[in-house]
Amino acid sequence: MGHGRVFRDTYLVLCVYFVLILFSSPVSSSLSSSCRLQGQFHLNGMFKAGDVVLGGLFELHYSSVFPSMSFASKPQQPSCQGFDIIGFRQAQTMAFAIEEINRNSSLLPNVTLGYSLYDNCATLGVAFRAALSLVSGQQEEFLLHEHCLGSPPVLGIVGDSVSTSCIAISSVLGLYKVPMVSYYATCSCLSDRKQFPSFFRTIPSDAFQVRAMLQILKQFGWTWAGLLVSDDDYGLHAAQSFQYDLAQSGGGCLAYVEVLPWGNNPTELKRIVNVMRESTARVVIVFAHESRIVHLMEEVLKQNVTGLQWMASEAWIAATTLQTPRLMPYLGGTLGIAIRRGEIPGLREFLLRIRPEKDPDRNSIVRQFWEHTFQCRYAPLSSDWVDAGGGLCTGQEDLRNVRLSILDVSDLRPEYNVYKAVYALAHALEDMLQCVPGRGPFSGHSCASLQRLEPWQVLYYLERVNFTTAFGDQVSFDENGDALPIYDVMNWLWLPDGSTKVQNVGVVRESASTGEELTLDEDKVFWNFESKKPPQSVCSESCPPGTRMARRKGKPICCFDCIPCSEGKISNQTDSMECTSCPEEFWSNPQRDHCVPKSMEFLSYHEPLGISLTTASLLGTLICSIVLGIFTCHLSTPMVRANNSELSFLLLLSLKLCFLCSLLFIGRPRLWTCQLRHAAFGISFVLCVSCILVKTMVVLAVFKASKPGGGASLKWFGAVQQRGTVLALTSIQAVICTAWLVSSSPVPHKNTQNHTDKIVYECAVGSKVGFAVLLGYIGLLAILSFLLAFLARNLPDNFNEAKLITFSMLIFCAVWVAFIPAYINSPGKYADAVEVFAILASSFGLLVALFGPKCYIILLRPEKNTKKAIMGRSTTKT
Repeated sequence: MGHGRVFRDTYLVLCVYFVLILFSSPVSSSLSSSCRLQGQFHLNGMFKAGDVVLGGLFELHYSSVFPSMSFASKPQQPSCQGFDIIGFRQAQTMAFAIEEINRNSSLLPNVTLGYSLYDNCATLGVAFRAALSLVSGQQEEFLLHEHCLGSPPVLGIVGDSVSTSCIAISSVLGLYKVPMVSYYATCSCLSDRKQFPSFFRTIPSDAFQVRAMLQILKQFGWTWAGLLVSDDDYGLHAAQSFQYDLAQSGGGCLAYVEVLPWGNNPTELKRIVNVMRESTARVVIVFAHESRIVHLMEEVLKQNVTGLQWMASEAWIAATTLQTPRLMPYLGGTLGIAIRRGEIPGLREFLLRIRPEKDPDRNSIVRQFWEHTFQCRYAPLSSDWVDAGGGLCTGQEDLRNVRLSILDVSDLRPEYNVYKAVYALAHALEDMLQCVPGRGPFSGHSCASLQRLEPWQVLYYLERVNFTTAFGDQVSFDENGDALPIYDVMNWLWLPDGSTKVQNVGVVRESASTGEELTLDEDKVFWNFESKKPPQSVCSESCPPGTRMARRKGKPICCFDCIPCSEGKISNQTDSMECTSCPEEFWSNPQRDHCVPKSMEFLSYHEPLGISLTTASLLGTLICSIVLGIFTCHLSTPMVRANNSELSFLLLLSLKLCFLCSLLFIGRPRLWTCQLRHAAFGISFVLCVSCILVKTMVVLAVFKASKPGGGASLKWFGAVQQRGTVLALTSIQAVICTAWLVSSSPVPHKNTQNHTDKIVYECAVGSKVGFAVLLGYIGLLAILSFLLAFLARNLPDNFNEAKLITFSMLIFCAVWVAFIPAYINSPGKYADAVEVFAILASSFGLLVALFGPKCYIILLRPEKNTKKAIMGRSTTKT
């Protein structure tokens, strides 16, 4: 909408201008050597002659009134209204800078600068007329020569103050390479060198202004804000840049974006303020000129919308019309950025020396300032003025006797930019005049001549200008014509007496190495809230570590919910988008903000279960030792000597080993324990079962030998054969274990698959086939022993040890049959516990079933521990 208005106004101005050109065609003929201008624009201005003249465009009036276009008569000139005292000071700053340069013997010593300054009346049409008058001149007659001689009317223009005017004017001046240095136009669009090749500025563009605003938002953690912009090039381009840079930085979101209407539109303003009141955003950023905000604040005042933190662009941060006691409850504490303040020594004394010139036509603006300041009029006086009691201006009035804001030079900001713009053009001229013939930058290494100076030659040197002001600021332009960006951060301090002080609380500057740098004295900032602290302006509170952000559907990215991380995942930063999984051997802590090593689970000696199993194992070993001691002490008794006492001792030794091997399943798994536990278990139990098997076979052999003709069977079951059989059966298991350990040895293994929150430290069996063969071989011997003992269960009492063997093997097989499903279904350390329990249960079963009755007779019934008693048992039963 703003672009359309710019091009529409530009088109209208161009049409008017070219119509005037059409009607001011040359009156020369073959006999004439001059052209006469058929009409002139009547513009307010200030003029001073010089060898080189610089042009200037300033807002010396607030508005203009265009006459009605009847197209029946020559239109009247537009009239300007509302004298702008600040704009006049800016124009006088240019005049002061030129006078200071003319007095400077080291800068342009042999050149006198002049100026031609026009009033733009805060209107695009008037500004465009003024710019064209500057570059084309206002002379009524132009002499024609065979060759063009002399310099153009101006070699460069300082101005304009409004981005819209600069866009229109610079698009034309750029065609003729006429330099234009603005002191107040900030639209980032003017950095486009293709469209505006001759445009420069001493004020940072809106692109940097936007980035400076983002730095302040970031400093206070404001991620949720509203944006208000004016309906012109300044506001619309600022909104576009702000939204783009905000999205690129990821530093926040906009709750709303509203365009302030032209003029006073109560309906639209009421709607905008309603949006502000209902929004949860506590920060409001405004890119607009002072006049737009005045109407907005009236509606804010009417609806009493308080509790907002306002952020002002440079266009209104210094607006005195808004710094009133009536508005301070709403605007107090406003933060914003302002043009860099500078000091211009001697400016106040120069302003005090202002006097109306004798030539009112060429210096009308000074006379208007005088009339505005002293409320008088120059002759001839109108009857209305005389009737109203108005006085006559004499020109002798003293500015020291009146209180003028123009004389307050303590806060020079736009004026400082004007000052730098003039000096930039002067230094460009100085560099150009320092050119050595034959080493120049132009064709044939030529230099520019002061007598035939062209604007494009000044443009060349202006692009390369680089100097430092007396205030210490460096002035140069980048490839886009932009000055080195720097802004002051300002804060509206609401004083107890109701007055307002705009204080400097920081600075934002940009460097090539670090980008934007914000230096802020937060202790000086005035906050217009009860807490006297910065407000919180976020759509959603930050997600703490241990959670992740989940965007709310249909809402900006700053509006989200905080979802706790799932088990095994963490987020150790604020506002994490995703939770990251912990490494395999780590797990999330309860707060889900960092990974901790997973608890290591194994059957430990320090836990109750491990202690119980260890105690049972040692108890079994102790009982075996006691039984072994009993048998040793009663070695000569019939009960011990019956049925090969050597096998009984070997069986006790193997049971003792079975009890002890269970200890290898308790404690932290290590390579040697993993390799030894199953091998020791397998060999110990095979040794045990082999002894039982041989005992059973001996019982059967003895029974057979007791029958007529059966004596020959005993020769196969002598002591040597019994030991050999046990050794052979055990050796087979040893071979199985050796092959298993060599081919695929059991190793310690950290099992992270069965449990997510802990590591099961276990012994991986390696070859499952080897483990199955080991258990199968034990099972085979056990079943064989059980079957033989079962067949011998009904033998005469003399040989009733077969019944004990049958019962013991029944317990043994029952335990290990139950072990298989229990082992498979037991998680983690409980699998080892089940295996240890099976070892202990089967070992205790064998120990009690085989040796319990014998110990009972040996210890408690010694009368039965005689050969006669043992041999006589069959007689009593027969």
